Amino acid sequence: MNTFILLLKLCNYFFYQSSFWEQWSLSFIYFLILYFGLGYLFNWVTRYLESKQLVFKMDLRPVSAKQIRYEISYSLVSIVLFGFSASPIVYGVRAGLIKLAEPGLTMFLVSLLLLNLWNEIHFFIVHRLMHVPFFMRHIHKIHHRSLTPTVYSVYSFHPVEALLLSTVPLCLVWFIPLEPRAIMVYPLTSILLNFSGHCNYRFWKAPGPGFFQLGTRHNEHHTRGRSNFGFASSLLDTLYKRFL
Repeated sequence: MNTFILLLKLCNYFFYQSSFWEQWSLSFIYFLILYFGLGYLFNWVTRYLESKQLVFKMDLRPVSAKQIRYEISYSLVSIVLFGFSASPIVYGVRAGLIKLAEPGLTMFLVSLLLLNLWNEIHFFIVHRLMHVPFFMRHIHKIHHRSLTPTVYSVYSFHPVEALLLSTVPLCLVWFIPLEPRAIMVYPLTSILLNFSGHCNYRFWKAPGPGFFQLGTRHNEHHTRGRSNFGFASSLLDTLYKRFL
């Protein structure tokens, strides 16, 4: 609970008192920690679970050091851009254009759920757009150079794609008051989902239950070129094929 209170104090400072450069610096450091710190831990855990035959590698092709350097270099550019993602929200809050929800555990959980549900819709729209031939040739091809994805490919984007994908909270907060701590925690839940979809591991023996194929679907999008424009769910892909 003390951590929850400290997070609220940090949010109050961030949204109401911090300077522009403090907002960028805190966001930049946050995404660096998520990418390198949590990425390293996620990688270690999946390899340990593989040794216990609890997870199963999907694509057996080796990943070169050159690919990892490539993914990290583009991811660092994305993280620099992600550092600016909170500033429009902070500006909107201070200008009275955006209203944040009153802090509370229930609203925190509801807001976090809404952000992750909206993320699925937002990701599908952006991802489908990126597969239009023009955008695929000039923008999305950077992410798809990781034929065998790794945890370090989660932020490996063209700057345009990185900017588009960074607008998940910004798109939602104008219409729905969100709990401030949920906005701060959302990148953590988002990157954990992204790690599962890029780590090249299946978390069950094939074929596995359809409901839990969130990681498998996006991994296969990289390795096998399957459509799978959604991330954690096949629902939007199904609706898209049926009605469009």
